Amino acid sequence: MIRVFLVDDHHFFLSGLRAELGSEFEIVGEAGEVDAAVDGIRRTRPDVVLLDVHLPGGGGKAVLEAVRQTDQDIRFLALSVSDAAEDVIGVIRAGARGYVTKTISPPDLAAAIRRVQADDAVFSPRLAGFVLDAFHGDLTGVVDPELDQLTAREREVLRHIARGFTYKEVARRLHLSVKTVETHVSSVLRKLQLSSRHELTRWASDRRLV
Repeated sequence: MIRVFLVDDHHFFLSGLRAELGSEFEIVGEAGEVDAAVDGIRRTRPDVVLLDVHLPGGGGKAVLEAVRQTDQDIRFLALSVSDAAEDVIGVIRAGARGYVTKTISPPDLAAAIRRVQADDAVFSPRLAGFVLDAFHGDLTGVVDPELDQLTAREREVLRHIARGFTYKEVARRLHLSVKTVETHVSSVLRKLQLSSRHELTRWASDRRLV
């Protein structure tokens, strides 16, 4: 049986993963932040790590980089609410074998774990283009100083707001409180020196972020 380690900072989501995957895989451990994940993965040496991209303490990329310094054989499958190109490309460059979003169905997730364990590459359909573009050099070296001011979470919120989602919808999709979404939007507007949601949407559209 394939041995799987779960990394996600949302307790209820972890519980759901255990319930869905426990009958098909051996769940050898779980963690909700970077240091605990690195320690747990090194201790249990799973076949596949199911890895959230956004974690306290440095994010999924930090887990990948730390573990791969000592354990090259462990396979990583990123599982995230984010479909942002920089998130996908960042973890793939760090060594993940695949990237799927949390909208994936349980049967498809189980199939993705098996494919990654077999050393296949797996991506949600619309994300594959990001990876192809990046590794053909189309996205390499593109620097946007304004965008670089924003944290990964702020970029996620920005994209959802620019796509027309309400604060409540963004909160539900990203597993955040409405107050946290409002705080992120205020921070984005301040950093980008914008004054309204309309200006934010136009700014994102001009950079092809939506």
